Amino acid sequence: MRYVDHESLAKELIRALRGRRSQLAFSRRLGFRTNVVYTWESGRRWPTAATFLVAARRAGVDVVAAVRRFFPSLPAWLARADPASAEGVAALLSEMRSMSPIVDVARRAGRSRYAVARWLSGEAEPRLPDFLRMVEACSLRLLDFVALFADPAVLPAASAAWRTLEAQRRAVYEEPLLPAVLLALELPAYRALARHEPGWIARRLGFPVEDEARCLDRLAEAGQIRRSRGRWSVAPIRTVDTRPDPDAEHRLKCFWAGVGLARLTRKAEGRFSFNVFTVSAADLEKLSELHVSYFQNMRAVIAESRPPERVVAVNLQLFPLDGG
Repeated sequence: MRYVDHESLAKELIRALRGRRSQLAFSRRLGFRTNVVYTWESGRRWPTAATFLVAARRAGVDVVAAVRRFFPSLPAWLARADPASAEGVAALLSEMRSMSPIVDVARRAGRSRYAVARWLSGEAEPRLPDFLRMVEACSLRLLDFVALFADPAVLPAASAAWRTLEAQRRAVYEEPLLPAVLLALELPAYRALARHEPGWIARRLGFPVEDEARCLDRLAEAGQIRRSRGRWSVAPIRTVDTRPDPDAEHRLKCFWAGVGLARLTRKAEGRFSFNVFTVSAADLEKLSELHVSYFQNMRAVIAESRPPERVVAVNLQLFPLDGG
């Protein structure tokens, strides 16, 4: 679903980076002799992704630190490539893409597989609007990426979608079960019901029926679901990244770890494994990388899994017992 005009957003991002400087002054600051910023803001021409990131750096943004904040763990390629370079842009998009097939990325971006493959390999570099399309297609987190460079709330092309995303984020912080309830509503088995049956979702997820009712009320208030022909239907939503509030994300992790413990205690269906071992500090780092890689690969499988038949939770834990 196209929820942002990428050309308008590109213009507004450049304008936000320019700040109070004149277009000509910002052009000169970027090393151009002509007023190239005017052509960017008018949409007559577009900077490449790398040029945009260079402009962000010249405007005072720590681009490397911004990229680090976007990912859950430090990307290995940052040690060898500057994000504000053609090589760095290709690595950035490839990191965002993870294991998603190129055909799916191309479909979400609305661009040809040939163009997307060239952008991901570094053979060609996307212009800013297509770079924004690729960020959304690869990560599903365009607004969080934009927030690294400007406040989406003050960008007309992004403000409405940003307010919706922030509301969804707050709702998940307050009701950790909401994502599971949304997924249950998208199950073919639910859509096959003649009308909504109170308690159906609760039984499917293994939670009390009062939790189901509370979550449905909250989702309806937020406009994330609506009643249609006797059943609830889910409005199109974007990926909600909970990391902007570390304390709230910590509470979410504790909640789902507690759910796992409760299911383990009553010997419910699932795989619950553990291993206690000794390892070198260097190999602990390797295990940490494998941990992240496994999670990314798992998400790629999830993204392509059809049909959606069961709602599943996974907890991945890796930690030194000495607390070091």
